[in-house]
Amino acid sequence: MAKNYHFSFGPWNISTGADPFGPPVRRDVALMQKFKMYRGLGFDYVQFHDDDTVPAETDWQGTQRGVKKIKKLLEDQGLKAEFVAPRLWENPKTIDGAYTSNNASERAYAIERSKRAIDIANLLGTPNIVLWLAREGTYIREAKDPVTGIGRIVDAINVMLEHDSGIKILGEMKPNEPMDQAYLPTPGHFTGLAYRTADPDRVGVLIESAHSILAGLDPSDDMAYVLWHKKLWGVHLNDQNGLKYDQDKAFGSVNLRRAFNQVYVLDKCGYQDQSDGVIGLDVKAMRTTKQKDQTSHLTNSLQVFKDILKVVRSVDEKKVEAFRKTRDYEGLDLYIMRHLLGK
Repeated sequence: MAKNYHFSFGPWNISTGADPFGPPVRRDVALMQKFKMYRGLGFDYVQFHDDDTVPAETDWQGTQRGVKKIKKLLEDQGLKAEFVAPRLWENPKTIDGAYTSNNASERAYAIERSKRAIDIANLLGTPNIVLWLAREGTYIREAKDPVTGIGRIVDAINVMLEHDSGIKILGEMKPNEPMDQAYLPTPGHFTGLAYRTADPDRVGVLIESAHSILAGLDPSDDMAYVLWHKKLWGVHLNDQNGLKYDQDKAFGSVNLRRAFNQVYVLDKCGYQDQSDGVIGLDVKAMRTTKQKDQTSHLTNSLQVFKDILKVVRSVDEKKVEAFRKTRDYEGLDLYIMRHLLGK
């Protein structure tokens, strides 16, 4: 029986359009106002960084007060928190990485901030902690001992697992940017590492389409691999034009067949059984987008997913199996392409 999906995005996906080469082009929207947009846009889950709730240096009493206010607003809007991710890549204490820094005090800061993110997640009512290991890597390979670095990531995860027995940790892997070379560059790398942690059943993966593409991989293959391990607990759908910087284009806007492949695998291979059926988006508006259209990239991506889902669910699996049986892959290719074209 086909199940319904839920949808999420992070408040950073409604942005001013600033980039490293130019200033903002749209007015900022207050966080609380962004929350009020979600349901009207068709979304019911919110992605969080720890400091999307309160500033990272806020004391614990102030943190509790601030997070409880946000939780109340979510409830009033009929929203839920999907996950919390410690934003470890922007702090001055983590310029050499966080868990893999060569400086012991900086590693300790990263651990404590991660534990605090877990406590925030508990206040928001989500067990999911996403780790984007943004600066866990090197600009030159000799800058760190790579074997020690991998061990330090495992050690950090183990501390988090011990801190709270109810959390699930989702690794969001990316091969490069902001680092030249990242440790654990693909979902497969993190999946292998999960089995060396203290509680492998609570360590899984979040796959972002563009990150797999940046590694020269098809996101649907990464998704299928992690689904086989029963560890695909989150996705960030978007698109990417080649092996460039992380573009976060609207889902399906570059390669519609590649988008179809992802929806096909997710819907046919049990993603909803391994997750809450939440389809996350991580997409950016084009820089030329006007203020009044600042959420179009989100609603466009959502519509494309739903349209492709209809196509996926209308595929005649008996025909697909017949093509497979005779190894008529040319025929199968045409069948899928015509199906995508509405023929």
